[in-house]
Amino acid sequence: MIIVPIKEGENIERALKKFKRKFEKTGTVRELRSRKTFVKKSVKRREEVKKAIYVQSLHLNEE
Repeated sequence: MIIVPIKEGENIERALKKFKRKFEKTGTVRELRSRKTFVKKSVKRREEVKKAIYVQSLHLNEE
């Protein structure tokens, strides 16, 4: 459960912004979307390797 302490006289929109930020950090929505469809382990692994290659190429291009 996410608890957002509100100070006296604090704007409700600011509290909502804090709540949204905390909620996004938990990764609940991302997890729900990933659980909607089943992804085979081989496909998941292939995507991880593809992402790792991409990130590595970015680091090499940066240097």
